[in-house]
Amino acid sequence: MTDLRPVLFVTGLVLAVLALAMGLPALVDAVDGNPDWLVFTASAGVTLFLGLALAAANLAGRRRDFSIRQTFLLPVAGLLAASLAGSFPFAFSHLHLSATDAWFEAVSGVTTTGSTVLHGLPHMPPGILMWRALLQWLGGAGFLLVSFTVLPDLGVGGMQMFRLESSGAVGSDRVMSRGARTVLLVLLTYGLLSVLFTLLLWLAGMTPFDALLHAMGTVSTGGFSSSDGSIGSWHRPGVDWVILLGMLMSGAPFILYPQIAQRRWAQVRGNSQLRWYLSLIVLSALAIAAWLLFTHNAKPLPALRHGLFAATSVLTSTGYATLDWGGWGGLPLVILFFLMFVGGCAGSPAGGLKIFRLQILFASARMQLARLVRPHAVLLPAYERCQISGAVRESVLGHLFLYCLSFAILAMLLGMVGMDFLTALTAAAAALGNLGAGLTERVGPMTGYAHLPDNAKWLLSAAMLYGRLELYLLLVVVSPDFWKN
Repeated sequence: MTDLRPVLFVTGLVLAVLALAMGLPALVDAVDGNPDWLVFTASAGVTLFLGLALAAANLAGRRRDFSIRQTFLLPVAGLLAASLAGSFPFAFSHLHLSATDAWFEAVSGVTTTGSTVLHGLPHMPPGILMWRALLQWLGGAGFLLVSFTVLPDLGVGGMQMFRLESSGAVGSDRVMSRGARTVLLVLLTYGLLSVLFTLLLWLAGMTPFDALLHAMGTVSTGGFSSSDGSIGSWHRPGVDWVILLGMLMSGAPFILYPQIAQRRWAQVRGNSQLRWYLSLIVLSALAIAAWLLFTHNAKPLPALRHGLFAATSVLTSTGYATLDWGGWGGLPLVILFFLMFVGGCAGSPAGGLKIFRLQILFASARMQLARLVRPHAVLLPAYERCQISGAVRESVLGHLFLYCLSFAILAMLLGMVGMDFLTALTAAAAALGNLGAGLTERVGPMTGYAHLPDNAKWLLSAAMLYGRLELYLLLVVVSPDFWKN
């Protein structure tokens, strides 16, 4: 039988961290004179009690090494516990959200999806706005931690290509020390970027409070805003450019920034994932800008700004918008729909398939084409000058098939609960890729999800969790074979 004590111990710590985070929105509401500070305080107390009790009861399970089963369970249990505790303030505040809406909002935050059932955001209590931003910010940090420590060792969807240990025995003190140092540098970078973009947005014209909320939404690629009209509500090109830069940096591999700080330029220049990432954004933005220029009579610089913003927002799964994409029609929507699936870089908080998987698929397809031309040649696909093993190729192909199959099933289920064809497609892609904003009027970046039926919200909530857990983590845990000795 699987020893659950290590999993429960870590889950208790997750709840304790979340409880401490509730203190900030409680303080914000108290300063503002909003009575919801009592709700946050009570929620923090309950969550802290549960977390410490869970950790204390399973203290014997504290360890540095985990079995494969425990490693699969850790992110699933942590994400579910954080979502449940995160829903308490939404459910018991003066908003009086239903259990469905409170769960949807919390899951959307923790998974950095950014879909919302709230409207009238400028008039919301500041504590609620702060809590939404904190949920996605903590969720982004948590996903970075999982990306660098759990997914590579489990080999989920080809992620074994990104193991931190390049030499030495797995589990050795030297390797573990190097891996821990790398993770700490990445999380430190995450925090520093949050501070940097808070200051830049403040200088660009936002209030300090709005600047903080949107910096957390940008760096986490979450996309929660304090305005119903997203970034377009500010009508400030400076704000657009700052958030565009923030999304661009947040969708790139976070391991790059310690390398830049250490002046390891050869590694930065040699990162093929970064080159593909930037190329996709530039090509997509130019195509969208040209469309806006010639079919919507837009001026060149605004067309380029809106094109770059939309392409970067969708590719990084942030979901911020300067304009409602649904009105663009034609080519831009096709491009954005494609980018919804691609997602950002591995090693970032972004969702989607991830660019490195696209690279591996492209390298494998090119190899197959070359074999048809030269059937007797010995050809091996490579990624970052390393040979791509058959196991990695199979893992990536399996992930792609599972992603497409899951998308099709989810879209059909959404159609069954009353969504029209295009809305079901874009909502499914947005939830599975943790983007949040769809491409039609009903689920667009300026609309929200409040009007959807409850069964659609539960389906989309499940899809957000499923996508954030890279599909396999959740599927493995719910598999009956997982629980057999």
